[in-house]
Amino acid sequence: MRAVAARDRAAGIGGLSLTEMPYPHATENDVIVRVHAAGFIAGELEWPGTWVDRAGHDRVASVPGHDVSGVVAELGYGTTGLTVGQRVFGLTDWCRNGSLAEYVAVEARNLAPLPADVDHTVAAALPISGLTAWQGLFDHGRLTTGQTALIHGAAGAVGAVAVQLAREAGARVIGTGRTADRDTALGLGAGAFLDLQTDPLEDAGEVDVVLDMIGGDHRGPMRRAS
Repeated sequence: MRAVAARDRAAGIGGLSLTEMPYPHATENDVIVRVHAAGFIAGELEWPGTWVDRAGHDRVASVPGHDVSGVVAELGYGTTGLTVGQRVFGLTDWCRNGSLAEYVAVEARNLAPLPADVDHTVAAALPISGLTAWQGLFDHGRLTTGQTALIHGAAGAVGAVAVQLAREAGARVIGTGRTADRDTALGLGAGAFLDLQTDPLEDAGEVDVVLDMIGGDHRGPMRRAS
């Protein structure tokens, strides 16, 4: 099968190449997914799991990419809950070959059914960004209905999901970003927007949760809601 392979850790993205790779083997509780869309983060090429398996063995050449959307092509022994031909999306294992390939082996527990009205490209953009936003807002931030969330980078990959999740949870959302991000953030559901290049951060007032997807020195004095 064709896949994008990484062979040289020092080469970065320039070291990626389209090549022929072996068809993946479905182990127990695995699913082989025929990939329709995949997501890739350049930072993956610096992650240890891209280059070694869980036992510490070298696995070059490796296939990066962890977000995936596609159709179930094969079930491993003992796999239940999914069927061949079913549309699915989810995350591949950090220490196994990933989704930048025609086929990928994924643990069934890391996949979810994909509704018929959701495009594969949209689905493949969601898993890592969506989980990051969810964990930041709810697992760590404990955001609840009626609270106020300040989301830095509200128009970015994670921020865009976070704005929608926070709004659906019944929170008031204040987004931040650059001037060009204003319409996008407001369109996603932010109730207010602060331009980090021109607006004082103090204008946000009291907030309960801050999700910062930008970092750096933009963080001015904030007041926590009582």
